[in-house]
Amino acid sequence: MAIKILENIEIKKNKLKENFEMDVLAGLSAENKCIPSKYFYDENGSHLFSKITDVDEYYLTASEENILRKYNHEISERLGNNRRFNLIELGVGDGRKTKILLRNFIENNVDFEYISIDISESAVTELDQGLLSEFPELAHTGVVGEYLDAIDWIKDNKQGTNVVLFLGSSIGNFNEESALVFLRALWKHLNNGDYLLIGFDLKKDITVLNKAYSDSQGVTQAFNFNMLSRINRELGGTFDINKFMHHGIYNPITGAMESYLLAKEAQSVYIEALEKSFDFKEFEAIHLEYSYKYLVEDITRLAEKSGYKIASNLYDDHNYFTDSIWQVVK
Repeated sequence: MAIKILENIEIKKNKLKENFEMDVLAGLSAENKCIPSKYFYDENGSHLFSKITDVDEYYLTASEENILRKYNHEISERLGNNRRFNLIELGVGDGRKTKILLRNFIENNVDFEYISIDISESAVTELDQGLLSEFPELAHTGVVGEYLDAIDWIKDNKQGTNVVLFLGSSIGNFNEESALVFLRALWKHLNNGDYLLIGFDLKKDITVLNKAYSDSQGVTQAFNFNMLSRINRELGGTFDINKFMHHGIYNPITGAMESYLLAKEAQSVYIEALEKSFDFKEFEAIHLEYSYKYLVEDITRLAEKSGYKIASNLYDDHNYFTDSIWQVVK
């Protein structure tokens, strides 16, 4: 196993901090306050999200795990197809779902190398160490860098078909326009015949959706509050999380779950790194996340518009979720 770093880590850390500062400044200065959802995932946020995946109401992780186990032979046969390939994962989580695939491929004697990509060196290193002990026979390279830069490096340094993993409902954090831009950019950096295995959360009973994003144990609430705690820790913010409440609701017009933090009272919050105070009215909202839900025709439209053909849609037992296998067409 090996780790490849594409960018100077200290320069990268400084750039990420500056981006965080500017996004918070822009978001809290807007008429409708917002903070991009990508800032959920510091170390504490990632830990809290891992806890969310074990909550009964949060069906998404269990649904996708069901798919990966249920269709393990079909996935192995379609992607393996008696040829070596690179299994490339965008973003490094706890590896829980990925390990189902890795175990299946190893047991089915599939010829592949697993390549994980993340901007966090610590996340890549931690995953690498865990895989070494659990799958000592696994060929694994961790790449620290931006997704598209890393894919270009893989194309220049690795042989075989590329199979990109974009698991979970990560694509749901993009609106349709942004999703098309991302998927087309990915298409541009891949070769004809390469594959994308991508997860989509499907539209369903709204009660199921609302419960999943406002769980009874309050883990989702803690996950959202961590955004304010992160601003306090890293930017010298003075948010009092006891003066905010979590609100998650499905919007049938946009087709998305929407997550907000609402100010319980009028207040002013100072952020040292920005040398600026931000005023909140009573019940004023900070928007944190969209999580779009899909019909099959939505998925088909995204694939066709961004240059892929759908090889297969794989569903869990409740038809709550699909892992869709797309092939690049050029």
